[in-house]
Amino acid sequence: MSHDRARAVIDLDAVRHNAGVLARAAEGARLMAVVKADGYGHGAVPVARAALEGGADRLAVATAAELEHLRDAGIRAVVQVFGPLTHAEFARVVAAGGEPTLWTPEAAGWAVSLGTPEQPVRVHLELDTGMGRLGVRAEDAASLADAADRPGVAVVGLMTHFACADETEGESAGFMREQLLRFTQAATGLAPRFPDAMLHTANSAATLRDARTHRDLVRCGIALYGCSPFMGDPAEHGLRPAMEWVSWLASVKTIRSRESVGYGRTHRAARGTRIGLVPVGYADGYARSLSNRARALVAGRPVPIVGTISMDQLTLDLGPEGPGEVGDEVVLMGARGDERVSAEELAGLLGTINYEITCSVGARVPRAIR
Repeated sequence: MSHDRARAVIDLDAVRHNAGVLARAAEGARLMAVVKADGYGHGAVPVARAALEGGADRLAVATAAELEHLRDAGIRAVVQVFGPLTHAEFARVVAAGGEPTLWTPEAAGWAVSLGTPEQPVRVHLELDTGMGRLGVRAEDAASLADAADRPGVAVVGLMTHFACADETEGESAGFMREQLLRFTQAATGLAPRFPDAMLHTANSAATLRDARTHRDLVRCGIALYGCSPFMGDPAEHGLRPAMEWVSWLASVKTIRSRESVGYGRTHRAARGTRIGLVPVGYADGYARSLSNRARALVAGRPVPIVGTISMDQLTLDLGPEGPGEVGDEVVLMGARGDERVSAEELAGLLGTINYEITCSVGARVPRAIR
């Protein structure tokens, strides 16, 4: 391999495959590929193109700058911008041909001021059915509808966002159905005013969990990248992880029993062993909290990370006679043979979710398309 400090290798065939899986799971509903946060760390532009090739017919981002990035790359697909946006950002979204999300009557007023009957601003109304974030309460939907039902504004979507779609057991497991009921009641009341508006509620988890949530459009993010929205095995849903994170052994040295490795002497060798140094650290997005907890793959074999992860380096216990020489590949996330270190595994060690793992791979780790 070329000795970049590290590379995040992006498998666009996996993205195309996952888009196809989700399009089929949506059972006739349209598929929106969510490519915000630089495609969850995978690269928004190549992922957007692959998703559109695989079965998506529209995209979603979070900010005006993310929309402009897609447009600058020549992507002309329909793009919804989730927001929230300032007045100036809202105008940039409209100028770039995006579909902003309205969450207050004030934002609806911005759309009114920017649109004309000949060229209306296409918007989505967000109803808060229990997420407690953006949007008007479902029972107050008429106030947002009144503000948006004006010349120069075309309401093309009514949406809500589930708080617990990924929870299939426990107290919150049924809350998705409660939210869906609230949304359905509110959308039914608005249907005479906006008969052509698409209804959309489902994220990745809901898309894979319950066909009743699909409505006209599903919005899929994490599953598009081959990660499980339920923090399980992605293969259970036919998904293929699209990112692997690889580096290399920059140094291999032998230490004696009881000698320590790294800051704070948090690891002391139980026996003489070989320590491999990898030029990746928390400045690259490999969390310091994984010190003495995670593992990597060397020659297809799992080896433990030992010692405190520093800003630019981490160390592996290769074993007294194990594989690993200077220049050998190290897989920090990904699979070799029957062994895999998954985003779900790393997230479990950190008490977080796989979304954060892929999004945290830093900007100084170059993305390589496979």
